[in-house]
Amino acid sequence: MSAMSGAPVTTYLELSESGGGAHKFYEVTVDGTSVAIRYGRIGTEGQLKRSGFASPAAARAAAEKKLAEKRRKGYEPAVPGGRAPRPVTRRQVASAASTARATAPVLWRFRTGASAFGIHIDDERCWVGNQSGDVYALAHDGEVLSRFSLPDGVKCLVADDFWIYAGCDDGSVYDLSSKLPFAAYEISADVDIFWLDIHQGVLHVSDRNGGLTVIDHEDEFQWSRTGTGAHAWMIRADDRAAYHGHSRGVTAYTPEGGRQLWHTATTGAVLFGWQEADSVYAGTDRRLVQRLAKRDGRVLADYRCDAVVYSCATAPGGRYVFAGDNASSVYCFDESGDRLWKLGTGCGSALSMQYLDERLYIVTTDGTLACIDASPAAIEAAERGSLPQTQDIKSAAGLPAHTPATSAEVLPTVSAAAAGDTAGVIVECVRQEGRVRVQVVSEGYEPGWYVQFPRAIREPGARFVVESLHPASGGFYRVRGTIRRLL
Repeated sequence: MSAMSGAPVTTYLELSESGGGAHKFYEVTVDGTSVAIRYGRIGTEGQLKRSGFASPAAARAAAEKKLAEKRRKGYEPAVPGGRAPRPVTRRQVASAASTARATAPVLWRFRTGASAFGIHIDDERCWVGNQSGDVYALAHDGEVLSRFSLPDGVKCLVADDFWIYAGCDDGSVYDLSSKLPFAAYEISADVDIFWLDIHQGVLHVSDRNGGLTVIDHEDEFQWSRTGTGAHAWMIRADDRAAYHGHSRGVTAYTPEGGRQLWHTATTGAVLFGWQEADSVYAGTDRRLVQRLAKRDGRVLADYRCDAVVYSCATAPGGRYVFAGDNASSVYCFDESGDRLWKLGTGCGSALSMQYLDERLYIVTTDGTLACIDASPAAIEAAERGSLPQTQDIKSAAGLPAHTPATSAEVLPTVSAAAAGDTAGVIVECVRQEGRVRVQVVSEGYEPGWYVQFPRAIREPGARFVVESLHPASGGFYRVRGTIRRLL
């Protein structure tokens, strides 16, 4: 990089892999002692970071180091606007007024600022992600605990054991399990992502064209199917199969190789999916949730709503079935299909939902995460018009927003001596067969197993200290906790 004194210099690179992954740009501008780095999905403005240095020479050196790192990963010089942006479909989120005669007993609500699809509720936290790329983690009483800022809209949030992942419109799936988010998977640039699921580290992606793509823990393509219908808004996976819902029904495929097990034509196009141990639930545009047997695809029960079904969920074992429609109502049915109640949300239509401990959590078209008291006593009181005082959770604008790590330089560091005095596992990046993989250095682990590890921070020869490693059934390790670079 060279330039006349005082003249800003910009270098623009792109990485676009038509067969299986990235569709990103990386732009570095050096202006005196300042370095500005802009990066993200091709066709978007991306994110911008600025850094200051002691001298112009130091700024140029830092910029060259960043650019060299990207070139090693396959980025090449390009002209902005030369490639088409990644196809992204924003789901229509129209919402009519509820026709229910009463309103649900909302205990608290948190407004994220944009329509929200992503939700995950576990024993410790309530997660919500919206179309602006904001992800928040809240306590069960509504306290906002942390905030993440991702490069593009969040399609969905999924859990795989301890790990929490956000599927993002930029084509990346981000691991949010530690303070610093990492891109764990990259999805092919020609895939218009609709929904995803992760099971035992294996990623399943359903898309606009009705296709299904399966990627393993090393971010390597495994198999794909074109599907028999379009607009595949449902994918759920377990040890037995991948259950793929689209405009013509639900199709089940074997985990290995993707052989079709069964196909069921549902009543209407599938707009959302849920699963229990022995059943999958498909919410359709024909005002139905249908329960299908995982073993053979038989329709076991219908749950009839009064409008198009946007979302559904169940109580453990399918004891209760919940649904949200496009007219701002939520429903509860018993297992056999009898409707128990219908109530208005008061905050838009539920685009996703989850039930835990007699509470129904929904995320809605107006970007609200709401906690509904679904206990029998609270529902009975609500139907009589007696509602709790809803707590409006304060804005989380003051919280620091954690952004994805793009290189190992942003990690905390630890010396070899210090690493020996603290708990942790040492791993090392090695180049094998043209790929940079991660192996365990510490004793007591399977020597032939690789480690699922963020690609953005892999560098041949680099070593890292991770808090712990957990074995997965596929014969690999997964990182839990903080990652530090070993000096």
